[in-house]
Amino acid sequence: MQAFNILTATAVPIDQANVDTDQIIPARFLGHPREQQVDAMFHDIRYDANHQRRVDCVLNQPAYADAKIIVADRNFACGSSRENAVTVMVDNGFRAFIAPSFGDIFFTNCFQNGVLPIRLPAERVDALRAALRASPGSLITVDLANQQVVGPDGQIDAFEIDAFRKDCLLQGLDEISLTLSHEPAIARFEANLRQTMDWL
Repeated sequence: MQAFNILTATAVPIDQANVDTDQIIPARFLGHPREQQVDAMFHDIRYDANHQRRVDCVLNQPAYADAKIIVADRNFACGSSRENAVTVMVDNGFRAFIAPSFGDIFFTNCFQNGVLPIRLPAERVDALRAALRASPGSLITVDLANQQVVGPDGQIDAFEIDAFRKDCLLQGLDEISLTLSHEPAIARFEANLRQTMDWL
C-alpha cells in the first residue's frame, strides 16, 4: 500500500449529497477484473446511453482531469457495502476525500486502500466546493502528519483521525502488511507453542 504523507493536488467538487456506492461503481461492473473497472467510476453519471462523455458532468471537465482529491457533500459513498467503490477511485488517481460525513463502510475501506477520508464542518466543505467551482483546477493540500487541509484560499483547517489509522497510512501499512511486520514474533510464538503443546 502506498504511504500517505502530504498531498497537493487538483480537487474536484461533487455537489450532490448522498452519493451512494452504486453511483460510484454500478453493480453490473462488480464482476469484472479490477483493471477493467477503471472506466466504471461514476459510469452512469459520466456517460450517456451511447457511452459518450456528458459535457455537463464535472468529472469530465478538463480542468479536473488530474484531480486526486474529491470534495463532496454530506453522506458521501453511502449505501451498499463494496470495497470497489474505494478501489475504482484509487485506480483513477484519487488519494483523498473531503466531506462533512461518509458512509461508514466506505470510510473504513479507505484506510485499507491507502486513501484518506477527511471530515470537516459542512459550512467549510461548502466553501471549499464553491472555491473550486469559481476557480476550476485549484489545488488543495492535505497534510496528514500535521492533520491539516490547506484550501485554495489559504485557509488551514484541522481534522481529526484515529492515531492508529494515521500511523498505518503514514507507513503505508494495510492489515496484511501490519501483520507481516510482526512475523518474527509470530514465528517465536508458534515455535514455543509446538514445544509446550506438542499434542496439537
